[in-house]
Amino acid sequence: MVVRVFESPEQVSTACAMLFASQVISNPRAVLGLATGSSPIGTYQQLINWYNEDILDFSEATSFNLDEYVGIPESNECSYHCFMQNQLFHGINLKASYLPDGNSKDMRGACRNYDKAIKKAGGIDLQLLGIGRNGHIGFNEPSDAFSFGTQVVTLTPSTIDANRRFFDEHEEVPSMAISMGVGTIMASRRVVMIAMGDDKQDAVYGAVKGPVTPHLPASILQMHQDCILLCDRKAAAQL
Repeated sequence: MVVRVFESPEQVSTACAMLFASQVISNPRAVLGLATGSSPIGTYQQLINWYNEDILDFSEATSFNLDEYVGIPESNECSYHCFMQNQLFHGINLKASYLPDGNSKDMRGACRNYDKAIKKAGGIDLQLLGIGRNGHIGFNEPSDAFSFGTQVVTLTPSTIDANRRFFDEHEEVPSMAISMGVGTIMASRRVVMIAMGDDKQDAVYGAVKGPVTPHLPASILQMHQDCILLCDRKAAAQL
């Protein structure tokens, strides 16, 4: 794992956007793995800016998102479908974009179908990750074993607590999600993980210098052939 430390979150976002820009320029038909949450917002805004300046063209590129809540309508402002539309998709010209189906009547089937769609697209060229306070990637929570394919997960109390800020009422925070599996993430040709802020220090340290363990899912990235961590000084304070 290559680690790059920057002075500010803004610099992290710009560096991440540059990696995605390079990917799309070098391979216009790139398959991009995308993430949600507060961490990638700056990256997405920079990509929109470069698209508006005619620097980037996404018309042949495809994206797959890591995850979605279970049981929230796609039209709900707190859904990841809405998040991606508001933060990125409205501002660029992606050929196609996909997110897991959190409202399927057959969740096992939805998981299998998502994995098949990624495989049919040729796999993910560049996967963007954030990192949870407990070290989760996607919504792959700490567990006794690493997951492989897309799965339905029960969110831990710490993840639910971290997500409360996005909801008006605490009772509305979902307790379940559908998430791309660790195996699928590891199959990506390149992975870039971003981390900003004091509250990510422990997770970042564990991901970079701790043992590889499913109890801190991000630690598996130590085994990836091409993974880069971009973080600000606060998140990197223990490294």
